[in-house]
Amino acid sequence: TSHTWFWNVIQNDFKTGNIDLEGCMRLLEKMQIPFDEDHLKHIFKRTVDKHSGDIISMEDFRAIYRALVHRPEYEELFKAYSSDGIILSDTQFIKFLVKEQFQTDADETTALEIIMKYEPIDEVRKKRQMSFEGFIRYMKSDECSIFKSQHRTIYQDMNQPLCDYFISSSHNTYLIADQLMGPSHLWGYTSALLKGCRCLEIDCWDGSNNEPIVYHGHTLTSRIPFRSVIQVIDKYAFMSSAYPLVLSLENHCSPKQQEVMAHYLKSILGDKLLSSPIGGEVDMTRLPSPEALKFKVLIKNKKAGTLEESMLRMDYTDHAETEEVSDTDSLSEDEETDDTLPLRRSKSPTKRKGDRRSSPPPQKKSKVTKGKIALALSDLVVYTKSQKFVNFEHSRMNQQCFENNSIGESRARKLVKYSAKEFISHTTRFITRIYPKGTRMSSSNYNPQEFWNVGCQMVALNFQTPGTQMELQDGKFLDNGGCGYVLKPYFLRDRNTTFTPQNVGGHSKPMSLSIRLISGHQLPPSSLSKTNKADPKVQIEIFGVPEDQARKKSSVVKSNALSPKWNETFSFNIQVPELAMIRFCVEDEISLVNNEFLGQFTLPVMSLNTGYRNIPLMSREGIKLESASLFAHIWYY
Repeated sequence: TSHTWFWNVIQNDFKTGNIDLEGCMRLLEKMQIPFDEDHLKHIFKRTVDKHSGDIISMEDFRAIYRALVHRPEYEELFKAYSSDGIILSDTQFIKFLVKEQFQTDADETTALEIIMKYEPIDEVRKKRQMSFEGFIRYMKSDECSIFKSQHRTIYQDMNQPLCDYFISSSHNTYLIADQLMGPSHLWGYTSALLKGCRCLEIDCWDGSNNEPIVYHGHTLTSRIPFRSVIQVIDKYAFMSSAYPLVLSLENHCSPKQQEVMAHYLKSILGDKLLSSPIGGEVDMTRLPSPEALKFKVLIKNKKAGTLEESMLRMDYTDHAETEEVSDTDSLSEDEETDDTLPLRRSKSPTKRKGDRRSSPPPQKKSKVTKGKIALALSDLVVYTKSQKFVNFEHSRMNQQCFENNSIGESRARKLVKYSAKEFISHTTRFITRIYPKGTRMSSSNYNPQEFWNVGCQMVALNFQTPGTQMELQDGKFLDNGGCGYVLKPYFLRDRNTTFTPQNVGGHSKPMSLSIRLISGHQLPPSSLSKTNKADPKVQIEIFGVPEDQARKKSSVVKSNALSPKWNETFSFNIQVPELAMIRFCVEDEISLVNNEFLGQFTLPVMSLNTGYRNIPLMSREGIKLESASLFAHIWYY
């Protein structure tokens, strides 16, 4: 049957005789078979070399198809459950789902749905059976991905206060390269929004003709009009997620241009802009939920006076007034002088020597400056008022739930080290944003995991900079339908929690995880290979609380990127799976000390599917490599 089906599918393409490489590619695309061009060229060449020339017959095409599609590891599984090795009945398939894929609730309906969806041969499908062709298509589908399919949708409770969620956040969103000389570009905002980012940063400065501009102050990065940024945000704000978008303004503008900013925010965003409490209530004892703020844009900035005063003003006047905001900083929101480093560094030493106490770092003494804020802009701030962070005790005594802090990574790291308990208590109440230190001239990133571990909601990264840190970010926010909001574990939301990353105590629900790495398929060839070769090895890494950090490596398979086989098992004991991330990274071993990145996939440990699973692979830039994957068996208890 499968033989007849195959000839029927391809015979049209061979009507006019044999086909060349182009025709072969077109036919595979028509059959929806993903292929890597280097691998296909290699298999094609191997086939035509047998009978010189550069065209292939139907028989040749079948051999190429089988080399790409009929994987022995799939065949082994199929034959273990099929009585004749040709067909799986629905009952045999249910047995496979229950026993191998741990789908304990699988029944006739489940099996039938899968058969209807993936079985390409009509006669087999009508008999409610599955051929090897159908089985292959099922095994390569999203249903057999290592990432749980229910986590691809919004499945978490979205009715908790905003501070109970990890929120996908970007730093210097306008940059698409480094932060000293790089170009500022609207694409920075578009791409972050399309990735589901829910907190964007806008660095605003006075421009000519009373038009505010966006760029990285005191540096040579290029400039873009504030108006254009808001227009792009208006267009893409809710394309990837319906949940609230926060615009974090780093505001260096004069009151006059702040009024222009307020005008653009109101006129361009219209009803999307949240400018008064939802439901008109001024209950400011608890933050609203992402659900209640759907399709709303929130402004995060300093604010003058109270919310009641803002609302009264909105009722009466179109105000062209300013008010002084007394602060130990100007209106700019990132407090550590850390963030916007001028090109010329001052000569004065920045660190005081001799102060080596193991307590949080001493406060930098700074004169109180008066930043002037235009009331028109101030009044647009409702639930996300920027408040300078003094210390945890000061926040506990004085801070209100709608006041948020931004803390630079260096200071935050010391707080994690010396005051983790107080830090977690703080993040159960207040939205806390972490941002990279300004000395990261190349816009490199810090590891976000250490700040997620203490419940920081907005761990802002440079989205334009690829690397493990962005891979963790992308992986974490794959969860919950990629909507940019992930509910924190209960022990990071409970105000009386005793959890700390160093001392997980009674909050540990240990998981024993076992991964059998079976094989790879169509891995990207090494950049050094003239054909389709690589020497691949796989590194499996756990990120989480300190005691869960672990890394295991497979052996190297020599000169095989098309179908390397490992069959190696790795075991991990994870104390706090709710915070753990797992990263699979494939590298080409160039020498003992040098490896070339080929692809990776990172996901939350709690999103792991059990059973035989394919692991998709992403490029360094976070783009899915369509034909490349790993195959593994996952099991945990």
